[in-house]
Amino acid sequence: MSDLFREIEDELRRDRLEQLWKRYGSWVIAAAVLLVAATAGFTFWREYELKQRQAEGVAYAEALALAHGGKPKEAIEALSRLGAGASNGHGLLARFEIAGLEARSGNKQAAIAAYEAIAEDGAVDRTYRDLAAVLAALGGVDAGDPARIIARLQPIATGDGPWRASALEVTALAQLRSGDKGAALETYKRLADDLAAPALMRARAAEMVQALGAG
Repeated sequence: MSDLFREIEDELRRDRLEQLWKRYGSWVIAAAVLLVAATAGFTFWREYELKQRQAEGVAYAEALALAHGGKPKEAIEALSRLGAGASNGHGLLARFEIAGLEARSGNKQAAIAAYEAIAEDGAVDRTYRDLAAVLAALGGVDAGDPARIIARLQPIATGDGPWRASALEVTALAQLRSGDKGAALETYKRLADDLAAPALMRARAAEMVQALGAG
């Protein structure tokens, strides 16, 4: 008797499974297909990104080799192709390198423009945008508008980012160039007292405080 009941239960179980499969089987298959497709797509994208990074690394190294080989124009052309529209990785490094090459080649305005383009690019991480802004200001401090430089660096100099000390130092240089010795003295004092600033920068600031205070 127990065997008979077991057979009936098995039949009922199979009937329920068949009914469930008829009702939901197509959804299960569709979900499985989507899962496989998503997994395959993710794997493909990871491999693609890896290959892209490797290719970018090779292109960046080749461009640097041109720069070190005394071919700045060719290096800038190669880096421009790599850095076009880039906001991170080797592409962003290429954009900084272009600005540096322009500066070393004596093309100061081109260098400043390259740094400012990075600083104004909202797709670039704030840390690198601030660095570019400081470098642009440093490049223009001897001939640019001191008031504009001071205003541009003010948010960085009063913030808590990694380029705060550099922004303070360039701000003091701009204040000196504008003839505002008192403001420059106060900025150098802030920098000299900033325990988070690099030691050499604090030492330079302290020397300037002495020189300006004695003057």
